[in-house]
This record gives sequence, C-alpha cells and structure tokens, in this order.
Amino acid sequence: MKVLMLNSNMVGKIWIPDTFFRNSRKSDAHWITTPNRLLRIWNDGRVLYTLRLTINAECYLQLHNFPMDEHSCPLEFSSYGYPKNEIEYKWKKPSVEVADPKYWRLYQFAFVGLRNTTEISHTISGDYIIMTIFFDLSRRMGYFTIQTYIPCILTVVLSWVSFWINKDAVPARTSLGITTVLTMTTLSTIARKSLPKVSYVTAMDLFVSVCFIFVFAALMEYGTLHYFTSNKKGKTTRERKLKNKATTDMDA
Repeated sequence: MKVLMLNSNMVGKIWIPDTFFRNSRKSDAHWITTPNRLLRIWNDGRVLYTLRLTINAECYLQLHNFPMDEHSCPLEFSSYGYPKNEIEYKWKKPSVEVADPKYWRLYQFAFVGLRNTTEISHTISGDYIIMTIFFDLSRRMGYFTIQTYIPCILTVVLSWVSFWINKDAVPARTSLGITTVLTMTTLSTIARKSLPKVSYVTAMDLFVSVCFIFVFAALMEYGTLHYFTSNKKGKTTRERKLKNKATTDMDA
C-alpha cells in the first residue's frame, strides 16, 4: 500500500503544526455533517492534511482611485509558537489551488490572480516564517457608471441647454439652473453612500465636484448676464426719459 487513507478521527493521533492566520478577524471550521478534514500518509513518510475553513481576514483598502481601484488582499499564516529553527514552511508547486473563478460571487470585484510570498518576522520570542497569499482584485465599474457617471454627465449637458433659451425667459432659465444644481447635490449624496467614510478625496468625489462646478457655473452665468442686461436696460430707459424731458422743455 503506497497511500494510507485515514478518517478525521485519526487526526488527533499525529502531530499537527500550530498554524494560525495572523490577519484573521474570524475563522470557522466546517463540521457538518462530519468534520471536513482529510488525512493521508504515504509510505515514504509524507503526510497530507487538509482542513476546510471560512476565514474573514483584514484587507486595508486604498480608495483614492475609487471606483477604478485595484487591491491586493493578503491572507497571512505562520506558526504560533515554533520559530523558524524549529519549524519551516515552504510553498509547494503549484503553491495555491483555486476553484473555478466563474463560481466566485464577487459582484463588485473581478478576480485578477494570486501571488504568494515568504518573509521572516523578527520578534522578541524568535524569528518566525510568515507565508502570505495575495488575492488581486479589480473593481467592476458597471454599477457606478449607471448610478453616478451617466446621470452626472447628463445633468451637466442639461444645464447647458439654458444657453439656447432666450435670455429674457427668466423663469425658464432660472428653474432649469436651480433644478440641475439640486440634482447634482442629490447625486453627490448618493455617490458618497456607496463609500466608506474616508477622510481623503476619491476619484469619484473629484468627478462629481467638477460636474457640480459646471452646473453651478451655468447658473451663475445666467445670473451675471441677467444682472448686467437689467442694469443696461434700466440705464437706457433713464437716458431716454431724460432725453424726452429735455426735448419737452425745449419745445415749451
């Protein structure tokens, strides 16, 4: 017999490394209907032990380029109590096996690939080998294009329609300008709701702000135009009245 296949009850009979996940927030092992573990022993002394786990790990996101951002989310593991001179971790080739990506339910992200690294952590208790798997992800822009980018662009174009409306149509141009400004304010609020509360400016914030400036500038353009046009008309009317009055006095 070249391979000895054992059930999960035999796991406690052999020594297992005290592996733990360094950046894990929560980890769950699967025990239904039986413990999801596999143990095989070869006649040359090799041992294969696998365990099915669900791990929630930390991944610090840099959202400066949101929603065109890309991330590398790490999963770090090492021995908890044995330094590198007592236990050594090595990647096997192929180092990581991945299930078919088409079954991955990543609605906002596209799976790009995997990378793995090995490094040494120097601590007071000793030097430990840290194995890291990086999951490279790229955000899908479809949702944000439909919900934010297209509405903002259309709102800016709509605000430019006021340039083709007669300058004397004060109610029409004013209502159109105010409506587009309020619409951009609403779109800006909705765009921020899809983001974590970060203190820095993202690419979407910059895009929405530029769109808001264009819309607000269109409203201010008409306000300035109306102000100078009204003053010019008032000045012309006063001059005409003074001229008519002077002509009347001369006739008298």
